Amino acid sequence: MSQNGRVPVLENLKFDNRFTTSLPSDGAQDSHSRQVVGACYSRVQPAAVRDPKLVAFSVEIAELLGLAPEQIKQQDVIQILAGNKLHGGMDPHAACYGGHQFGNWAGQLGDGRAIALGEVIDVNGCHQMLQLKGAGPTPYSRSADGLAVLRSSIREFLCSEAMHHLGVPTTRALSLVTTGDEVIRDMLYDGNPRPEPGAIVCRVAPSFIRFGSFEIFAARGDHETLRQLADFTVATEFPEIENDDPDRYVTLLGQVAERTADMVVEWLRVGFVHGVMNTDNMSILGLTIDYGPYGWLDNYDPNWTPNTTDAQNRRYRFGNQPAVAQWNLVQLANALFPLVEKVEPLQEALELYEHRFESQWASMMAKKLGLPSLDEVPDKALAEDALQVLQTVETDMTIFWRELSSVSCLESVEPSDRVQPLMNSIYNFDRVTQEQKSVFTEFVENWAARQRGLGSADEARRSSMKATNPKYVLRNYMAQLAIERAEQGDTSIVQELLDLLKSPYTEQPDKSIYYAPRPDWARTKTGCSQLSCSS
Repeated sequence: MSQNGRVPVLENLKFDNRFTTSLPSDGAQDSHSRQVVGACYSRVQPAAVRDPKLVAFSVEIAELLGLAPEQIKQQDVIQILAGNKLHGGMDPHAACYGGHQFGNWAGQLGDGRAIALGEVIDVNGCHQMLQLKGAGPTPYSRSADGLAVLRSSIREFLCSEAMHHLGVPTTRALSLVTTGDEVIRDMLYDGNPRPEPGAIVCRVAPSFIRFGSFEIFAARGDHETLRQLADFTVATEFPEIENDDPDRYVTLLGQVAERTADMVVEWLRVGFVHGVMNTDNMSILGLTIDYGPYGWLDNYDPNWTPNTTDAQNRRYRFGNQPAVAQWNLVQLANALFPLVEKVEPLQEALELYEHRFESQWASMMAKKLGLPSLDEVPDKALAEDALQVLQTVETDMTIFWRELSSVSCLESVEPSDRVQPLMNSIYNFDRVTQEQKSVFTEFVENWAARQRGLGSADEARRSSMKATNPKYVLRNYMAQLAIERAEQGDTSIVQELLDLLKSPYTEQPDKSIYYAPRPDWARTKTGCSQLSCSS
């Protein structure tokens, strides 16, 4: 080990820290809480932890970075992933940004418990920022300790990888380590703090720039730094936009709008609820970022949100996510306005969101239903009917769509037999009335008749639908089981779920215990249905 605490290992990691070398930095280099002006980031060192241990890691991400899986298990590397030591090419820092939280301007926010280590050139020649979440205080911590607990870290680690394998745009996770230290947290902000085991996740993404990264400089009237950040973003993350294009900021907004639409449609496809869609939690790349009080729909309920902070207004409920994303994009447009100084082109760029969302949503629903499109009136009606059927009784969204994928469309099949697989998706089946069952039957018969009219072959349709409708998602209770076991020292369920969720569309009959409706004990259990921003 060198005298400056930098570890001369992992020489194959090639760092190219564009963010810190191209953009203005905070003059101070310490972690005391303060307003940071005229800077995109502050250099800061991760806090030392007592006894780091590797819990789990992503083999895929290790290999993407050019690392052999065995290297991740080395003690020197674990020390790096815990923030105790640094690789020679790293330039640790915390980013400055602002944001609208629950619709209100919150001023400066920034990386309060995340410290970026630097940008690595991956095996494909692309930049990947490595970031330690829970690595200690930064100038943006605002009286907080900058640390993270095992509970929230497991949720972040598993969901990052689960979303990727579902095909949802997301940041990734390289590793999960425990720190050997205890952290005091009030899980539900109800006056009941308790010590919890600390942990750190190494997050990976091409960039962690957010909508709020632009908002903070526009709000402060710092148009020079705003322009620097916008030009940097165009040059590094949107190279197809010409650097000298006078309309480049409008084009940037339009591309961000379309990427955001794509992301939200994918959330709706798999039943994901972000839980805290503040503008500081919106990636400029259209990636799902900042896994806090997220949740997965068990029973289909468009009004459900897992976030206890949002329990009254339900701003970030499942069905409102498309509208919130659009609202957030308007705030980004407002932030870019000083660079454009014209309203109309920004409005036109924003309209791309709505067009893209409607188009992608229709395409997504068609695929879920096994239809070529929703262009025809009967097909639009089927999509509307499907969402209504899901709300007829308490119905498991994931199981409903997966079982529909397997339903036979042959005319010779009796209606009662054809609909039977969908009965597996209903909670409290014994309480379901005959009239409610008939709603399911009518929908399935209309859907099967439409498939026959299109000449769909059962086997090809089933294969296509199963590639769109996952069998396994990270249900809230599954993550909670992993957390509770890990807090007792057994991390085996973390690895079990990581392996399961790598192949969410395959049958995996040996893992069928996870293909079942939410158990009754999880209906109102904290960590399953009730989560806070500390989750």
